[in-house]
Amino acid sequence: MIYKADFSDEFLKIAKKLKKKDYTTFVRLQSKIEEILSNPEHYKPLKGGMKGLRRTHPGSFVIIFKIEKDYVRFVTFKHHDEAYRE
Repeated sequence: MIYKADFSDEFLKIAKKLKKKDYTTFVRLQSKIEEILSNPEHYKPLKGGMKGLRRTHPGSFVIIFKIEKDYVRFVTFKHHDEAYRE
């Protein structure tokens, strides 16, 4: 099953900035989103305060997302050092 994508406002804002500043990483992000949509259960579930979310690491960044009924909600995309501070 291919899931549909839904993006938080924060995720869209970060992606827009990334497209202008670091196009190579933006392309890597797009590719990883396609992989996630084809099999989101493959990625590691988070624990603690982030329970219910999953993550993957394209390079030194982290994509945090949540699997819903028939779509994947992309929550944020941050550098690894900042991703788990919330």
